Amino acid sequence: MRGDQRDRHAWRTGLIDKGLAAVIGGAVLLAGFTTSGPGPGTADVVLVMAGSLALAVHRRAPVPVLVFTAACMLGYVVHANPGTSAAFPVVAGVHAVTRAGHRAAAVGVSVVFLVGFFFASTSGDGFERTLLLHGWFICAGVTGLIDKNWQAYLRQTEERAAEAERTREEAALRRAGEERLRIARELHDSLTHSISIVKLQAGVAVHLARKRGEEVPEALLAIQEASGEAMRELRATLDVLRTDVVPPGSGLDRLGELVERACAAGLAASVTVAGEERQLPTDVDRAAYRIVQEALTNVARHAGRAKTSVQLTYAGDHFAVRIDDEGTDATAGPTTPGTGLTGMRERVAALGGVLHAAPRPDGGFTVRAELPLDAS
Repeated sequence: MRGDQRDRHAWRTGLIDKGLAAVIGGAVLLAGFTTSGPGPGTADVVLVMAGSLALAVHRRAPVPVLVFTAACMLGYVVHANPGTSAAFPVVAGVHAVTRAGHRAAAVGVSVVFLVGFFFASTSGDGFERTLLLHGWFICAGVTGLIDKNWQAYLRQTEERAAEAERTREEAALRRAGEERLRIARELHDSLTHSISIVKLQAGVAVHLARKRGEEVPEALLAIQEASGEAMRELRATLDVLRTDVVPPGSGLDRLGELVERACAAGLAASVTVAGEERQLPTDVDRAAYRIVQEALTNVARHAGRAKTSVQLTYAGDHFAVRIDDEGTDATAGPTTPGTGLTGMRERVAALGGVLHAAPRPDGGFTVRAELPLDAS
């Protein structure tokens, strides 16, 4: 985008320079034809237009352009003895050269042109006209210096603004990093301890049951496995908070394990895939897994052992995931969105997708998320 803006600015500036060069040449010729006398001849027109149009490229080579323009206009002065208007292109060139920082070249060319103009003048007011041109050249040099200083001031202002923006971004990133570390510490100090106790107690209960020769309840095994998985996910989340890097294997490649744990907890869950399976973008893959995980958690929490189906659909420009459960009747009462559904909507909205979560007319609940695959 910035490259396109620079190209447009360069094109616009070049067009303005060409227009000004043509206007200056036209003004010199108009002044020559309107004064008393025979007017400029063919050679004079060529000299004036060549010297004036050369100003169109003064930004690329300011000093050579000024020398060429001054030579052409001095030839015009010697041949046709015009008025002071013949100095317009040279004055413009002096301004450009001074603005570019070549003050010695501007002074030298100005002195040569003024001396040549003075000796080429055949009228009695040659000294007065040369003195007038001397004031023009001084003004051109002064305005060139002012323009140069102004451009330098603008560049410094832009650099300071850019530096201030970088400083703000760095400060924001630093504060975000500090906040992530604080959250990681809080999660580690609170959740890690509690989940460890649950896992330890479940493990002890399983061990004692097996030691006594009793059958271990499936719910107890599910608690033991779920607490272990919770510990692994919590550690992965803490690593993300500390390093801001998403760990590998945090998407649909773990869907099989998720469904197995749900089935071990008593949930009748199945997975079907439609379309040609392929690698999904990391953010889409991770969001889809979290949506299925949260939906199965909601089914286990609100619908007990309801039969649940998970359908993954790979389309050309989007990926869809749908979770249907055959839970309680839809007329049992209104559904109040909790933090789980809110988190789903936030994940889907962040990827530019669409989420539908509502009770089914014949009972149960449906969660359907459509996530675009376009990287933009």
